[in-house]
Amino acid sequence: MTTFNRPDWVPQATKGMRILVTGGSGGLGRAVIDMLLEGSDCVIGAQGATKEHPRAKDGSVISILRAFNSEEDCTGVIDEFVERAGGIDALVCLSGALHFPGHWKDIPEDDWQRNMDVNLSHPFFLARRAMTHMKEQQSGGRIILNGTESAIHGGSAMSFPYAIAKRGTECMVEGMAREGAPHGILVNGVRLGCIDSGFHARWLNKVDEQMRERIDLIPLKRAGDPDEAAALFVYLLSGWAGFITGQMLPLTGGDWL
Repeated sequence: MTTFNRPDWVPQATKGMRILVTGGSGGLGRAVIDMLLEGSDCVIGAQGATKEHPRAKDGSVISILRAFNSEEDCTGVIDEFVERAGGIDALVCLSGALHFPGHWKDIPEDDWQRNMDVNLSHPFFLARRAMTHMKEQQSGGRIILNGTESAIHGGSAMSFPYAIAKRGTECMVEGMAREGAPHGILVNGVRLGCIDSGFHARWLNKVDEQMRERIDLIPLKRAGDPDEAAALFVYLLSGWAGFITGQMLPLTGGDWL
């Protein structure tokens, strides 16, 4: 559902960075990892709960087969990557899910808590552990979290808990950036609009007609391509983004103008 013409170049992360991408099995995670593989000379880790990354066998990607159910799990993912890569210079946290597809007025307590866990608590525990290692290394670092533009507009009836959690992510970006700055650790986020990554179909059960109606609300009249989102994440890993911290960068196609 995109009419995106891909440029003939990709941004590059700083050479030699040890980058862990969590949520690497989703559409956006795959796009970020593929773009890093295409243009950057880095050590790349991919967390996915179900299967290895296809480039794990040739050594291009460190595949970490752990799910997130607790703080301990999140700590374990970071520590495993640090052990296998020899350290961590960047965390790209793409964890995100909607665990209740109905109206927020009907959401059970368990589903509410699951939404808070996966979209806010787990990214916090991951980022906190990554920052601890980065401080110990004394070589700076990058932490990038994913948000949603709907978080600053109250979300929708169906995605309200997700939007609330992602609004918390914005607070986390600012607070962690303040903590990380004296150590050269930059913390930022990307505030995503409607990206054609499969998220809406997977978690909101939206069919093509519903997606077309959603896209018609966007001034540019198309969804964002996952590679466009990946390029922004990779830019934030590059040397050109060394003076950006504590920011949520929107990628929305003009949504909500």
